[in-house]
Amino acid sequence: MNRILIIDDDEELCELIAEYLIVEGFAVEAVHEGEIGLQKALDENFDLAILDVMLPKKNGFDVLRDLRQNSKLPVLMLTARGEDVERIVGLETGADDYMPKPFNPRELAARLRAILRRVEMTEGSPPTDSDKIQIDDVEIQMSARSTTMNGKDLGLTSVEFDLLAMLLKEAGKVIKKEDLSEKVLERKLSPYDRSLDMHVSNLRKKLGERKDGTERIKTVRSVGYIYTVNSYQ
Repeated sequence: MNRILIIDDDEELCELIAEYLIVEGFAVEAVHEGEIGLQKALDENFDLAILDVMLPKKNGFDVLRDLRQNSKLPVLMLTARGEDVERIVGLETGADDYMPKPFNPRELAARLRAILRRVEMTEGSPPTDSDKIQIDDVEIQMSARSTTMNGKDLGLTSVEFDLLAMLLKEAGKVIKKEDLSEKVLERKLSPYDRSLDMHVSNLRKKLGERKDGTERIKTVRSVGYIYTVNSYQ
């Protein structure tokens, strides 16, 4: 049973979410202050956190920023409807996904399951050569869900890992944004959903440019993205 931590000061909403998620097979705990939520997320064994932006004393962005310094716990942020800035900042800070309030509980459960599927690891399976993907100085071990560049861990979120894995598998080829959204985020691409673009932007920042100054991930306007290889450049 997956343990979900809700960090939201709306106690009535927390109760409604908890009631629905418990029926859906989740174990749920709710707290109503950012600092308390941060400590619980760091100290206890949760599988995912639902984090509201507007919190007393310590807002959701600060909670997420501090959490990301020490933890890769998946986070779904709750934002105000229509507040694009909140969504962008949340994704830039390291959120795995977001949902605007009010939302459909069924969609919330579906989003949670999609995130949890992305972070599931193959237990007891040591890395093998066929398990490895390497382009230049970037290496991915699929079963261990680890990514290194020049031997140093990149600290990717679960979404960034799956996004990079898909790009590396098709290195030198353009992948449509629609395909990336459906396979990585597990939902159809929406004209107003900036999630995919923000995850790519975060991934670019962590990877940086190559030593010769060339981009690793290029945007193909109106189509998608490509992970470049020497033959392509």
